[in-house]
Amino acid sequence: MNANQHFSRLFTPIDLRGHTLRNRIVFGAHTANMAEQGLPGDRHLGYYQERAMGGSAMLIIEPVPVHPAAVLTRGNFRHSSDEVIPHFRKITDAVHAEGALVLQQLYHVGQHGDSDNSYHANWSPSGLPSYHDSDGSHAMSEVQIEETIEGFVQAARRCYEAGFDGVEVWAAYHGIVDQFWTPWSNRRDDRWGGSLENRMRFSREIITRIRRLCGEDFIVGVSVSDEPDVEVALQREALAEIIALHDRDQLIDYVSCGTGSYFDFYKLMPTFLYPERLGGELAEILKGTVSHALVIMESHVRTPENAEAVLAAKQTDLVSIVRGQIADPHLANKASQGRAGDIRPCLSCNQMCWGRRYRDYWISCLVNPSAGRESEWGGDRFVNTDSPKQVLVVGGGPAGLEAARVAAERGHQVTLTEASEHLGGQFRLAGLQPRRAQILDLLDWYARQLDAVGVEVRCNTFMAADEIRTHAAEVTVLATGSSPPDTGFQKALPHVERLPGIELGGFFSAEDVMARRGRPGKRVLIVDEGGNWKGCGTAWKLAEDGHQVTLVTPDPLVGKELQRTAADYPLRQRLRKLGVRFVLESAVTCWTREGAEVLSFLDGSTQLIGADSLVFATTNRAEDTLARELTGSDLQILNIGDSAGPRQAPFVIYEGRRAGLAI
Repeated sequence: MNANQHFSRLFTPIDLRGHTLRNRIVFGAHTANMAEQGLPGDRHLGYYQERAMGGSAMLIIEPVPVHPAAVLTRGNFRHSSDEVIPHFRKITDAVHAEGALVLQQLYHVGQHGDSDNSYHANWSPSGLPSYHDSDGSHAMSEVQIEETIEGFVQAARRCYEAGFDGVEVWAAYHGIVDQFWTPWSNRRDDRWGGSLENRMRFSREIITRIRRLCGEDFIVGVSVSDEPDVEVALQREALAEIIALHDRDQLIDYVSCGTGSYFDFYKLMPTFLYPERLGGELAEILKGTVSHALVIMESHVRTPENAEAVLAAKQTDLVSIVRGQIADPHLANKASQGRAGDIRPCLSCNQMCWGRRYRDYWISCLVNPSAGRESEWGGDRFVNTDSPKQVLVVGGGPAGLEAARVAAERGHQVTLTEASEHLGGQFRLAGLQPRRAQILDLLDWYARQLDAVGVEVRCNTFMAADEIRTHAAEVTVLATGSSPPDTGFQKALPHVERLPGIELGGFFSAEDVMARRGRPGKRVLIVDEGGNWKGCGTAWKLAEDGHQVTLVTPDPLVGKELQRTAADYPLRQRLRKLGVRFVLESAVTCWTREGAEVLSFLDGSTQLIGADSLVFATTNRAEDTLARELTGSDLQILNIGDSAGPRQAPFVIYEGRRAGLAI
């Protein structure tokens, strides 16, 4: 069966206001946060050009704020300035040259602003508080409403002059358009509030004026979102009525359906904690509502298989795959060529996409470190080396896997050795935690890619320094990882080098537990100093297996580091439902035969928490013995990954990619 039979709907062209889309795959709007001094530069250009080159049919460039009050991030584009036009023209020309349509999203967050970046009072229909931070907002006057509408229209005019095929008006997530639509946030008694007709006046004026200024060929879409779990949010039936009225008058050419809002931020970019194809119900309702506009479904549609499924179910006309195409910008082409197994899988982890945007950096990707670096690394493609070398990679964790893959892709002859029976290192252990099997999918992908590019893989092969010296490789890459300390040291108690009582036994690392090298008793106390999946995922696994789990952390909340990925709150819900007890802002001072003595940092009190086993999820130590033993040798050595310094997966995969490119 060829790819077009397997994905018969996905690769069927479709018309959008006189423009033909080559397939049904959209690279939807998201904040890449890459602007420099408010202007798109080489980083932006390379990022979008790569996805157009990869086969996406339509790209919706990240939102531009339409007004000073709408600025939300450090990497936002300049608002209200024609200076952006020639810079955007470079992007539209490049995307068009690759055969894709290109639009831009126009946005205004209304009451949910960010004064740290905008230095402007938040404007909204009725002056309600921000759910983005602790600020309030100002109820807009008629003059300010007109000023904001004109901001949308002039932003669209700049898009038209920059060569965009259209714009997407952002009405999702309870942004300003949604705020006017929603009775809870629109309490006005003038012509902009009250009746449905009045509440829609704001959006209708924006779209009508854009069409009048930019012409009949210009595409105008609108984005909305599904928020059924929040009582005050606009519910599906009400939203469907609004979209139907816009569609009836052919104001919009498509409607894009996401999930979540500023009321519940966790569903905006749903992690693996949520079901896949999350936006399907609203998309299906709207598809049954409109007669002119196309429907785009988004939200946790990672794969071509998912996209084909929702198209087959007639839930949507087009599918927005964002994180899937961040992970592999050539997803569309690979699927159309019958190479779906070569698509690098997205982990739905949010670690480097939303996780970096959360900290106001430009975005990247855990599994694809070229994301955001296309202009530096030549995209997600490799140029053959002029001088092939014999390369030895020692260690089959994520750093070693990526270094071996990239070096072999470039034409080097690569041998990879791994001391254990499986590839993946400690990353494989993470994939054994609940709902994290996408990590195992990624490791399977690496195994297929290494085989395809001719890497000789030797598992159950421990390499000593003398063996490396006699291997005769021209370049040796050491990726020997890290190991958990066996001292019970906690950063929160820096003066205690070794935890009193651990010689009594019953002490394990999180790695011991996940690898089943350690079998903890019924009552388990976990010390989590990372606030990430190492401790939290291990707690989840043990609780799921029937253990009584107490999680002790020096942080003020469980999963502190997972806040940046929008996974912390749903994770805490899961843990609490499984009966996990949280002990916050505390550390373990002593391990006894009865349990652990736990110190509260808030008041200095101690308590004995009964436990049969003590599990530590703390910072690892570099396993750099080989690197030290080979120092001063004549070998060309690259020491990468955790063996150069224990870190999380995105940073060691980045280092593996960089090493493979450097050889």
